[in-house]
Amino acid sequence: MSKQQPAQFTNPETPGYVGFANLPNQVHRKSVKKGFEFTLMVVGESGLGKSTLINSLFLTDLYPERIIPGAAEKIERTVQIEASTVEIEERGVKLRLTVVDTPGYGDAINCRDCFKTIISYIDEQFERYLHDESGLNRRHIIDNRVHCCFYFISPFGHGLKPLDVEFMKAIHNKVNIVPVIAKADTLSLKERERLKKRILDEIEEHGIKIYHLPDAESDEDEDFKEQTRLLKASIPFCVVGSNQLIEAKGKKVRGRLYPWGVVEVENPEHNDFLKLRTMLMKIEDEEVNRDQILLEKEAELRRMQEMIARMQAQMQMQMQSGEGDSSAVHGHHV
Repeated sequence: MSKQQPAQFTNPETPGYVGFANLPNQVHRKSVKKGFEFTLMVVGESGLGKSTLINSLFLTDLYPERIIPGAAEKIERTVQIEASTVEIEERGVKLRLTVVDTPGYGDAINCRDCFKTIISYIDEQFERYLHDESGLNRRHIIDNRVHCCFYFISPFGHGLKPLDVEFMKAIHNKVNIVPVIAKADTLSLKERERLKKRILDEIEEHGIKIYHLPDAESDEDEDFKEQTRLLKASIPFCVVGSNQLIEAKGKKVRGRLYPWGVVEVENPEHNDFLKLRTMLMKIEDEEVNRDQILLEKEAELRRMQEMIARMQAQMQMQMQSGEGDSSAVHGHHV
């Protein structure tokens, strides 16, 4: 009896594409023309390859002038907020991507208050958006709310550190958290599975709410259901980032060259990079659709308010004309 081959995660996009061009399939043309806004926060200790991974995900260089601080500077460093915005266009669809980096997180000897700056930033963006939405001129609002947080976990530990637990618990009701195990090429496949299970057990034990992909609808095809199941089963994502093009098996791929071979960034057998990118696009799609529904409901409410105002005006006119008629009749009798 032949052994059934395990299902493989397939790349939903062709190489060289990020995938956000598919977002407007569910939304109106007006939104496509205007473009989409998405804010991604990346949090984790220094040296976990956050910048490399972000550049790999969006095929761009967000940090061209970054200076890496030395060990002595890191010890004294406080957490900073660095927001980099880039406009990317793919197949005529514009994406205004803001990546919020948090250099200095987890670097100090005492990290007790190191994430207060990050939480303040998240809250400030929500308050600003609410203030702008409550104003009169809502046409040109820039949405800087943090839609998703990639939380980078070190591959060198044995699970979550106390700081990881405290931080995720502090933001899990504010932002979609996607846990990411960085530099996955430092682990064997068995070590990856062991670490993933340990982290998921600890997340459940501490009651941390991470982003869970919704189940596929019952009317979706079997292939889509299987891809969704594979995505859900891959959390936390073990990823490798690289912006270098290397020749492997006669073709150019982005990857890392080692004496024993090549680790390909976009090969689902080597790491979860493609799955992470697909998950990000799904979160983005959810946010876009949610905003679209809110806009439609707002427009509907406005229409209802206008209709009520018209009805009230008509009733007032009828009452006034009625009063005029009765006064004319009263004057005639006198």
